[in-house]
Amino acid sequence: MIRSAIHLARREVTAVANKRMISTTNVANYELNKIAVVGLGSMGHGVAQLCASAGYNVVAVDLSQEVVDHSMGAIEGSVLKLAQKKAAKAGTDGKAEEEEARAALSRIETSTDVNAVADCDLVIEAIVENLPIKLEFFENLGKITKDDCILASNTSSFPITKMAEASGVAHRVCGIHYFNPVQLMKLVEVVSTEHTEADVTSAMVQFAKQTGKVPVTCGDTPGFIVNRLLVPYIAQGVAMLARGDASADDIDTAMRLGAGYPMGPITLSDYVGNDINLAVMEGWMEAEPNNPAFQIPEG
Repeated sequence: MIRSAIHLARREVTAVANKRMISTTNVANYELNKIAVVGLGSMGHGVAQLCASAGYNVVAVDLSQEVVDHSMGAIEGSVLKLAQKKAAKAGTDGKAEEEEARAALSRIETSTDVNAVADCDLVIEAIVENLPIKLEFFENLGKITKDDCILASNTSSFPITKMAEASGVAHRVCGIHYFNPVQLMKLVEVVSTEHTEADVTSAMVQFAKQTGKVPVTCGDTPGFIVNRLLVPYIAQGVAMLARGDASADDIDTAMRLGAGYPMGPITLSDYVGNDINLAVMEGWMEAEPNNPAFQIPEG
């Protein structure tokens, strides 16, 4: 009897905390309360965790139930670990922090059916980096979502404009590019196309701030801001190494101590992945073959 009463009290406390922390982003014609994240890989499940922790109701979608289960396990482990760190820093017993973490988890519902996003106010796409698949996905999103639902892609390399035009609702499509790990990296790029409504951009900037991020805005240029500058930097460093101009250690040391970069291009290339860097450069070169900035340097 006493145990049942304790469990009931805990559920009521969690419910009250959950209700108290529900977030809303309201800009002109766009009110964001319920957020869908489609694609629960390393980026997608991080975005889902971010949104739930910020107080939004979240629909986390992946076609694979195995991926859904793995992602929810990762999210639970992450939010509880962060709660422990928060408690340790504050010098508390951790009960309130764990309660807050549990409330965040309770705001996430999962599905393997993309139609679960139909009543959401914002859909963040984080599926595989394959343009034909993304175009097909956005075409479907344009048909199944509400008229006031914002559609955002987390792509790091593909043109937002192509996805916007495929959707049939280009005025409410934008990019929202997070950095890995999502929970820790403060920056997010909000990318607008020539079709994107100003209110959509404003809503996404406000949404990013409410999730604790620092948003920057840019047009739909290849690589947006960070990768547009970073990928050629990495490519030049790798080319220098391949030509034998300098050792990996000396290249990295020169850029860390001479230019004030926190990480040299060779170390950064290993961290990001040489295959990813090459794929991005090849994609840019295909899109703009006459742009010298996108030519792959000879090693």
